[in-house]
Amino acid sequence: MNSRQRAYLKGLAMVYEAIFNIGKQGITDEVIEAVKEALEAKELIKLSVLKNCTQDLKSIADEIASCTRSDVVQVIGRKIILYKQADEPKNRKIILPD
Repeated sequence: MNSRQRAYLKGLAMVYEAIFNIGKQGITDEVIEAVKEALEAKELIKLSVLKNCTQDLKSIADEIASCTRSDVVQVIGRKIILYKQADEPKNRKIILPD
């Protein structure tokens, strides 16, 4: 993903609400499965990491991205933005600029 595509996705994600909260238990198998399903349905999602989570935000983002085969668009504050193009062509909603 190049910087132009990343900037485009950041702009889209500004109006999104976080659909998952990651708490003190950190990343669980259930969270990973839910994120996979959400990425297939929406392609671009925002996660919120609660203050009681002791893990580093960047490491959480990298771990979720590697488990879901997605890209970390941005980690800002306690929010993580992830993107993954939908596997099914009919579910693809976001067209990235070249």
